[in-house]
Amino acid sequence: WGIARLLRGVVEKEEGGVDLVLLGKQSIDSDCGQTGPLLAGFLDAPQATFAAKIERDADGAFTVERETDAGTETIKLNPTNNPQQPAIITCDLRLNTPRYPTMPNIMKAKKKPVQIISLEDMVTELGLELDDVCNPRNEVVEVYEPPPRKEGETVESVDALLGKLKEKGLIA
Repeated sequence: WGIARLLRGVVEKEEGGVDLVLLGKQSIDSDCGQTGPLLAGFLDAPQATFAAKIERDADGAFTVERETDAGTETIKLNPTNNPQQPAIITCDLRLNTPRYPTMPNIMKAKKKPVQIISLEDMVTELGLELDDVCNPRNEVVEVYEPPPRKEGETVESVDALLGKLKEKGLIA
């Protein structure tokens, strides 16, 4: 909740508008995968989650391939022509092929200035309340292991496998 509110403030303050906001699919704190969808909701912006491939179309739309339990799904996020409504896309690990920096580029990067903004300053600049950003809106009530799986059976042949499946009513 808090991070999505901060990011909304950043998008709204960005001069010239924003076309696209890329986020990871989930964080390591609560592992909920909610920042991207919350940000899209706060901005009333189009969104796609778990993106494995992103392409920008000539009309400004984004075509996103995403992984689902049922396979691959392709979604088109149409441009809103409103700079306060960028496309919000959360990325799956398949989206990126890492590039490894060369030593000269590492040395150049060390010399670049890094602007550090405190959380308090950012919250004040965006007109938010620190409590709204820092206090979580969800609470982990319980964590437990799933029940152990039943032990499987080994069969000697395809015919034996088909017989077992018919016996259990899984095939006709």
